[in-house]
Amino acid sequence: MKKKIRKNIQIVISGMPGSGKSTIAEHLAKKFKLKHYSVGDFMRKLARKQHISLLELSRKAEKSPKTDYELDNMTKKLRKKKNFVLDSRIGWHFLPKAIKIFVKVDVKEAAKRIFKEKRGIEKENLSYTKTMENIKRRIRSERMRYRKYYGIDVEDLSNYDIIIDTSDLSINQMRILAEKTLSFFLM
Repeated sequence: MKKKIRKNIQIVISGMPGSGKSTIAEHLAKKFKLKHYSVGDFMRKLARKQHISLLELSRKAEKSPKTDYELDNMTKKLRKKKNFVLDSRIGWHFLPKAIKIFVKVDVKEAAKRIFKEKRGIEKENLSYTKTMENIKRRIRSERMRYRKYYGIDVEDLSNYDIIIDTSDLSINQMRILAEKTLSFFLM
């Protein structure tokens, strides 16, 4: 049975690549009848439009803030909206009134998940080892850019209201834990 949150709410789910943040965001949106937005989906569309991979898009963003600003403007437009879940690495920075959830995962598990998915836009992930290298490179790139452009540290857990570690969880366990945690937080 779907649950509905009666009050106006904004939820931002941040986390590492492969942590399950999109899976959790989609589940919470469905369970609580909320709209779902994803900066990751927008990034993949932007990369496809430019005929480049996500890693190439990250490299491009290191040279110019245009890509990040384009993505961030999408998030800023959500400030006036209510009843949604956003999965975004730095959405919490632009939506300070939102409930902020950080999803963490061991990088080895993240690499397993991403490599197994065979994401078409992440064509550099030719092996588990290469996938792990690419995740680490992407994390470094994003961390550097967000410090440079906004003076923020996405890995500073004090920025978040809820922390969920999905390293040892199945997809179903992730969904259940996120739902219970959020329900408890909303009481």
